Amino acid sequence: MTSHTTNTMTAPASITFLGEDTPAKIFRQRCRTWADRPALRYKQRGLWQSTSWAEYYGHARAMGLAMQNMGLERGQVVCVLAENRPQWLYVDMAAQCMGLTGNGVYPTSSAGQLQHILVDSNARLLFVENQEQLDKALEVRAQCPQLQRIVVMDREGLRGFSDPDVEFFDDFLVRGHTLAATQASVFEASIDRTQAEDLAFLVYTSGTTGAPKGAMILNRNLVFQLRLATEYLDIQPGDKSVSFLPLCHIAERMSSVYNPLALGLIVHFPENSGTVFNDLREVAPHLVFAPPRFWEKMYSQIDLFMRDAIAPARWAYQTARTMGAARVEAQLQGQASHAPGLLQNAMQWLALRNVRVFLGLQNIKSALTGAAPVPPDLIRWYLGCGIELREAFGMTETTGFCTATPQGGLRLGWAGLKAPGTEIRIGENNEVLVRGPNVFLGYWNMPEKTRESLDDEGWLHTGDCGEINAEGYLAIRDRIKDILITSGGKNVTPSHIESLLKFSPYITDAVVIGDGRKYLTCLVMIDQEHVARFAQEHQVPYTDFGSLTRAPEVVALIHSEIERINPELARVEQIKAFRIIAELLTAEDEELTPTMKLKRKVIASKYAALIESMYPN
Repeated sequence: MTSHTTNTMTAPASITFLGEDTPAKIFRQRCRTWADRPALRYKQRGLWQSTSWAEYYGHARAMGLAMQNMGLERGQVVCVLAENRPQWLYVDMAAQCMGLTGNGVYPTSSAGQLQHILVDSNARLLFVENQEQLDKALEVRAQCPQLQRIVVMDREGLRGFSDPDVEFFDDFLVRGHTLAATQASVFEASIDRTQAEDLAFLVYTSGTTGAPKGAMILNRNLVFQLRLATEYLDIQPGDKSVSFLPLCHIAERMSSVYNPLALGLIVHFPENSGTVFNDLREVAPHLVFAPPRFWEKMYSQIDLFMRDAIAPARWAYQTARTMGAARVEAQLQGQASHAPGLLQNAMQWLALRNVRVFLGLQNIKSALTGAAPVPPDLIRWYLGCGIELREAFGMTETTGFCTATPQGGLRLGWAGLKAPGTEIRIGENNEVLVRGPNVFLGYWNMPEKTRESLDDEGWLHTGDCGEINAEGYLAIRDRIKDILITSGGKNVTPSHIESLLKFSPYITDAVVIGDGRKYLTCLVMIDQEHVARFAQEHQVPYTDFGSLTRAPEVVALIHSEIERINPELARVEQIKAFRIIAELLTAEDEELTPTMKLKRKVIASKYAALIESMYPN
């Protein structure tokens, strides 16, 4: 095993928690200090409504006391099956404060997936968002003997519904507020009892390699991350964020529930999943963390917009980008660039600031991405617009953030420097190993899986193949299990090739095939919006999504996009053939995880015939 380790980012500015060692105690302190300041905002009938920190605390206290009143005991599991909304946070923080174990379930989960998590976690209480989610819970309730009660957040469509084990959120909350009038001290005492080594919550992995596993996150894991929040976030109290990634994923859980405790962020919840981009424009957040797919979609919006823009606007946009290209390359090389002239400054203001305003990114201070390889040209495009899109690396098992790119330190293809207190090294088979206070306790009820991930010296075996350069920057090349070995014995990391393909506005996702084969091929998911626009512009007839994927002009379009990136690849990495997947996949489909990652094994099995058609004898 090699001993090469990363350098460390500069120690962060001090964040004072007055010695508090659990998130519940920090939550109480912040709610007292910032009592009248807004903590959460949400849309109601098209208007933004605010919840102060004092109100946030009051609702969490009411929920916690109502949970205790129904007989829940410390350590027992409370699950939430809902889209992002303030009630999610009330439940999560209530569980923290009462010493219960919170757990989120992806809203896209099937009834069977919900059953697996409820049974595996021995959940006693389940909060669901609406009638749709309630139907899933009722379908599997008989198979979940530990489940005592279901609480529904929205009454719509449930008028007249009655079930002895089901109640509504507002009733549950009112009961808690009534209890708080006489039992507030019980809630305070419960917070005082929380300890650093207590289990805070579970995060079930998205299941790319089998049944989801419950990662156990401790209070000390969270507090360690909170103390490092300024390490990679340039945020001040009162700055704004938008909560739109699934809250049951570790990244959004940290971003929307815990980082605000450290930084005083005001978290905004979109009206629904379909209004995210409009809500971003309204909020104009200071912080956005999202996977590359989101940033690619934002870039694609500008691509579509510019196609319909008037000629002077298109000229201004292209001219500003051309003028700024040398500055972008100088920044990426860590070199000083010439000061922009009056004309360049004017063009930047006229064109690229308008791009940022159109996207809702005019106030952005910290723009972060991770969870998948980032196309280098995507970084260049955002940098050209004046936005430093910085890469980070982390996992559920590291409680999120593990490495991040420092401001002004972009390195294409590298995921930044490790945080203080975190050890990173490269082990056998170039596997990235991590050790530190951010590493989780293990997998719930899975001691064997835990031993596979955590060795006797405390190193987390990430399963990622990577390297560390002389500056201490970490690069993630691919999942070790995903590396392809061609019949000629050449090792290929498919994620790099796929990230280049996905930068095309016409390609949503791609899966490179080639393990044990003579050459590489790929399956492509097209971007419906962009390809449909292409079809309209070129008068390509089609009746539905399937016919769109089969149109010769669309096949030729995707072929040209693949041929555009092939020259950037080594000969062994070049794509020799492709097929377009004729189904429009969503998170409900078995091919995708809830975080919209393609399941390679499922793809390889389901589309075996399509794959074989690319390898004729």
